[in-house]
Amino acid sequence: MLISLKTAYCDTRAEDLAWALGKEPIPALATLDLDLGGVSGRVQLRLLGASHQVILDDEHGGCSETVACLPGRSMPLPAGAAERVGDWDYEFAAHVDKLSRHAFTTRAQELLALVADHPNGLAGTFPGDDHAFTALLVRCLDDRIQWRTWHAYPQEGQVVMTRTRIVRHP
Repeated sequence: MLISLKTAYCDTRAEDLAWALGKEPIPALATLDLDLGGVSGRVQLRLLGASHQVILDDEHGGCSETVACLPGRSMPLPAGAAERVGDWDYEFAAHVDKLSRHAFTTRAQELLALVADHPNGLAGTFPGDDHAFTALLVRCLDDRIQWRTWHAYPQEGQVVMTRTRIVRHP
């Protein structure tokens, strides 16, 4: 699902993003609720004015991931993290690509096309630049859930990519 967000673009730089586990839901500009079939639970993808939040709610303990401009957080987005969250083993990875103007535009168009019509995808473009966006895509494979996110910063030619994998702990 691709939507045009009706709010000012809050993220100004990729370096402003922080990562947090276990935060309560932050007011969202758009959400997508998904039933995960093979996994007993639901995932909510949330577009924030300051990036994204993914909330897993299941009978064995939930998990929430927030990647956003978070007040009071000065730690940069980690390249990777691994933690035990309830009955889940959680792994997170992030990477920032710095692209030329042409490469950035091409990549932004590819990512928006990938997520726009996907049943488990949510993307929002910010006013003023169709290439300023946040996009999320989730999939469920047996006992694990994976999601990818992309945060695009056209003024800097940067795309922040995250990958999360959670697996039910045996």
